[in-house]
Amino acid sequence: MNPLNSKKLLLTKWTAVKPVAKQKHFLVSRVIQPELPTDPIELVEIEAVFSKATQVIAWRELQDDSVWRQGWV
Repeated sequence: MNPLNSKKLLLTKWTAVKPVAKQKHFLVSRVIQPELPTDPIELVEIEAVFSKATQVIAWRELQDDSVWRQGWV
């Protein structure tokens, strides 16, 4: 997988390898800024395209090819 940059994740598209309850396609809807501006970004909010449900995950989880694929497949 291509290296990810936490600052360029906003509005990127992701596909869950193992969909749950028809939740397969996701969009990074928000990059959560840390309390201190000098701290690195650790969390993002992803939104399911089908149901609009959101969840917060560590952005580095998106690098796991066994869970996520970049783009909508």
